Amino acid sequence: MTQPIELYQTTDAPAREKEAHPTLTALVVLTGVFLSSLDLFIVNIAFPSISLNFHGDDLSSLSWILSAYTIVFAALLVPAGRWADRAGRKRAFLIGLGIFTASSALCAVSPSLGLLIAARILQASGGALMLPTSLGLLLPAFGPERKGAAIGLWSAVGGAAAALGPPIGGLLVQASWRWVFLVNLPFALVALVVGVRVLKEVKDPNAHKSDLIGAGLLSVAVASLVAAIVKGSDWGWLSAPILVAFALAIGSSVWLVQRSRTHPNPIIEPAVIRHRAVAWADLSSLVFFAGFGAMVLGSVLFLTGVWHESVLRAGFMIAPGPLLAGACAFPGGLLGAKFSQRAVGTVGSLIFTAGALWWVTRVGATPDYVGAYLPGSILGGVGVGLMLPSLGGAATAPLPPERFATGTALYAMCRQIGLALGVACLVAFLGTSTGAAAVKDFHHGWVFMGTCAIASCLILQGVGRKHPAKGQPEPKEPFVEGESYEMAAIATVTVTAAT
Repeated sequence: MTQPIELYQTTDAPAREKEAHPTLTALVVLTGVFLSSLDLFIVNIAFPSISLNFHGDDLSSLSWILSAYTIVFAALLVPAGRWADRAGRKRAFLIGLGIFTASSALCAVSPSLGLLIAARILQASGGALMLPTSLGLLLPAFGPERKGAAIGLWSAVGGAAAALGPPIGGLLVQASWRWVFLVNLPFALVALVVGVRVLKEVKDPNAHKSDLIGAGLLSVAVASLVAAIVKGSDWGWLSAPILVAFALAIGSSVWLVQRSRTHPNPIIEPAVIRHRAVAWADLSSLVFFAGFGAMVLGSVLFLTGVWHESVLRAGFMIAPGPLLAGACAFPGGLLGAKFSQRAVGTVGSLIFTAGALWWVTRVGATPDYVGAYLPGSILGGVGVGLMLPSLGGAATAPLPPERFATGTALYAMCRQIGLALGVACLVAFLGTSTGAAAVKDFHHGWVFMGTCAIASCLILQGVGRKHPAKGQPEPKEPFVEGESYEMAAIATVTVTAAT
């Protein structure tokens, strides 16, 4: 297998020979990955406290705290990655970490919802610079012979953040929801100072500029669709503003597709999408993450709003699901490498659906954590742990090495779009219902969660062993003797998908 490090070069020849300080490099890079991964879960768990602070704003407006981040992150991921390849991954990572740190401080001091959402948008731009550069910095520091270990370590950090996020967020909110953003600052500042000294610059001399207009079209398309879904029940599904929003989403999407066919470096690369297995895997990912996004936010809102649990207790009650997801992801990647991502993903999606159905049939207005909520959370966590590496592997493993980075970025973009749509749909289901009256609306949200998993499972069946596009050469068999561990590790980086 071609080693990804061979696609890049350091800024000068002597630097290639210098000690790359793998331990310090790993600490710096993984700090950024951990903080950005942690951000999703602690912001979700802090959502009820933020809602109380901005009590004049409804749920549909507050949901943009989450949706704005995912939409901007999805749109900037590909352009940011390509710019980083040209300008230098060290430079891009440190700039991204700096933006993420400064915007975290802005989030913490935001006096209004509008300024908080604006700071979250800025935070997303920093995250978009950090994510695609982090692994590219880690691999050269560890060297080709330890590539699998480096990828596995990178993946494990995302799983740890997922497991620790809810209880950490619950503890921080006891002081103030603003601490979920302030906690980033000391760690990020130390990582910045150390990173300037120890990180080695890595560039791709053949990288090209990306399509910024295409990134803007993607943002407009997803934001318009999310806005239409979130406000549809309030303004009327056939009202002029909602119809205009849907039309804008469709028009922007069509323009984006047409532009991607002709632009030399498009946001959505046709050469990747033409690989039918990859296209089906990306579509399956988008649908599954819509259900996943509804589950993550819905759990917080249900426990705190219907069962009236404190944010601290809710954080610890939610933790078993993410913990199991992180624990099952790496074995899920190994199983996918041995059998097939389609088979393991099918099992994962069915288990995830079983968790949703359990909640629909067992969870009610009367609190019953052990008998009603916990079993569904366990099933959901196991399902997620099997599904994530399966989707990530199916979306990237069939591609040749020179397309792997592009395929990974496209997959990450699809999952972020799915998260935004899932939050929007959950908000539309919940409306303005509160307390016990909202139980039925949450049941609708869990039905949506299970439906997304089933639909994702059905779409995933289109991922065969080899499905080259018409006129395209057969892809190289992704799993050969001696590579299953490495490819499983690569697939397992999708533990960070929740970010």
